[in-house]
Amino acid sequence: MNAVKVAGWVSLGTGILIVIFAGISLLTGRNMFGFTHVVNFFHAANSFFLISVALFLSPVLSNEKKPG
Repeated sequence: MNAVKVAGWVSLGTGILIVIFAGISLLTGRNMFGFTHVVNFFHAANSFFLISVALFLSPVLSNEKKPG
C-alpha cells in the first residue's frame, strides 16, 4: 500500500501545482500551457484532487472487516 500513498501524494502535489499556475496566470494575464480561461486550470486540478482522495481512502476501505 506504500505505492498507493506515494501515488496519492504525487497526485495531490500535481493538483496544487496546477492551482499555483492558475494564480500566476491570473496575476500575469497570460495564457499558460494553452489554457485560454483560468477555470480550465481548476477543472484539471479538481481531477487530481479527486484521484488523491480516492488513493488515500483505498487502504482504509480495503482493510475494513466484512461481515460474515
